Amino acid sequence: MGGLAPGAVEVSGVGVRVVGGTLLDGVDWRVGYGEHWVVLGPNGAGKTTLLSLAAAVRHPTEGAVTVLGQRLGRVDLRELRRHIGLVAASQRLVDEELLEEEGATAHTVVLTGHTGTSAPLWDRYRPEEHERAHRMLGEMGCKELAERLFRVCSQGERARIRVARALMADPVLLLLDEPFAGLDLPAREDLITAVENLAMTRPALTTVTVTHHLEEVPATTTHALLMRESRVSAAGPVERVLTEENLSDCFGRPLRVGHHEGRWSARAVRA
Repeated sequence: MGGLAPGAVEVSGVGVRVVGGTLLDGVDWRVGYGEHWVVLGPNGAGKTTLLSLAAAVRHPTEGAVTVLGQRLGRVDLRELRRHIGLVAASQRLVDEELLEEEGATAHTVVLTGHTGTSAPLWDRYRPEEHERAHRMLGEMGCKELAERLFRVCSQGERARIRVARALMADPVLLLLDEPFAGLDLPAREDLITAVENLAMTRPALTTVTVTHHLEEVPATTTHALLMRESRVSAAGPVERVLTEENLSDCFGRPLRVGHHEGRWSARAVRA
């Protein structure tokens, strides 16, 4: 990475190994500030593990990871995470069950993003925080949900509320781990539109989105990373990476790739 300005995320020679297997092997990756990346690959390729490094929730077994200028292993991770917004499937298992039990509204769920807590800390929320929570819901195109109980919101509505919650701390880096999972087509398109709008209204925000499907790649994506078998198979500007050759190699079967009005699609080649 010599000669380049410091990136928002810099991964060099990274491996992550656990008992019984290798999750990442010899990974190099650099995300520049203001870039919008998508990470694609089959199940078990290492996508979520890589995102956990960028989110400062895991250390590498070997190699170096620097996030927002701070080297993992030499920094207080709690302080670093204050500048990172993370929306991940693993969060839903704890945070949302508690919020559902307490009868939280969408507005309350977003408020907890200010304190980074599973339950609201009401004495920490001034009128400014309440107003900001309403603005974040508005940015995600769902301000009308503010007083709706979170437990009765649809999966698509919850997905946008989660991102609004992640935005409460005004992160420099926003990480989305399979945010479209389980959404029907209208809900998926609503969330993609909201993510695309963020790229335009927050030009300094850096984003990384992990997904399995080319159809879920926002039109504002600038760069792509393809992973296969714990390694990077291709990385760089999105138009150069999302080719039929690269994607066929990544997913292990011949694919036809389409690109129209900034959006992508793929289907298997039939014999």
